[in-house]
Amino acid sequence: MSDWASADIEDQTGRKFVVTGANSGLGAQTAKALVRAGAEVILACRNTAKADVVAAELGSKATVAQLDLADLKSVRAFADAFDGADVLVNNAGLMAVPLSRTADGFEMQIGTNHLGHFALTGLVLPKIADRVVTLSSGAHQIGRIDLGDLNWEKRRYKRWQAYGDSKMANLVFGKELAARLSASGSPVKSLIAHPGYAATELQGRTETFSDRLARLGNKLPIAQSAADGALPTLYAATVPDVKSGEFFGPKKYFGLQGPPGRSRYNKKADDVAFRDGLWSLSEKLTGVTFEI
Repeated sequence: MSDWASADIEDQTGRKFVVTGANSGLGAQTAKALVRAGAEVILACRNTAKADVVAAELGSKATVAQLDLADLKSVRAFADAFDGADVLVNNAGLMAVPLSRTADGFEMQIGTNHLGHFALTGLVLPKIADRVVTLSSGAHQIGRIDLGDLNWEKRRYKRWQAYGDSKMANLVFGKELAARLSASGSPVKSLIAHPGYAATELQGRTETFSDRLARLGNKLPIAQSAADGALPTLYAATVPDVKSGEFFGPKKYFGLQGPPGRSRYNKKADDVAFRDGLWSLSEKLTGVTFEI
């Protein structure tokens, strides 16, 4: 695992991947590395025009599919048309955006980052042969999920707290999915990854002064490229002997950059009662139950 890089990805010829949010940033870099390794990749994106540009660069092994994770009708439409893949990469996300709501009334960050991916995974899981990889973030450490107000309908909205909550939800979901798959005897794995500090289009969407700081931070040595930020995802998605439930991120500078390795995490994600509570609430809100 030490110094693992995209050049170390084993031949992926004959394997198919779905990468959400693959029109830019980490998702685009993930798709590019997978295609270079021989895989077929479905770019599942809300902005299909941007995804078409990426797909054109990648050639015949890349296809584009419409998927808006902030709209459960779109999620169901994608799942209905989906004919199967080896790996699902739940990559798409928003960070620290102003308060807004999804088409189904969810707070935009928990709705897109977690509930959209929860629904997508539940609907397509019977057609996934190998594994699911869900992207979290180091910001999960500040997650304080309130199961009584998941969608910020009672509390004063705090955009960074809402982001941390959504990333904690991604980690909790990945961990609980791994436990449930294992208990059911399924061979499918669930892995979680985070990119550290990667300079992408994710930054600069808060519409506050912190956008200026983010743009400055992206130019500092502490920030790694989107291609390097994608390495933990690629490791989790392609290395054969990873164990279900493992969490990968950069190994250097307190998890901000460097080659991928196992990552530390907030142990709240190991609280079985909390995981069950979030899972049950997610099923109730999305109307999606898992066949495991």
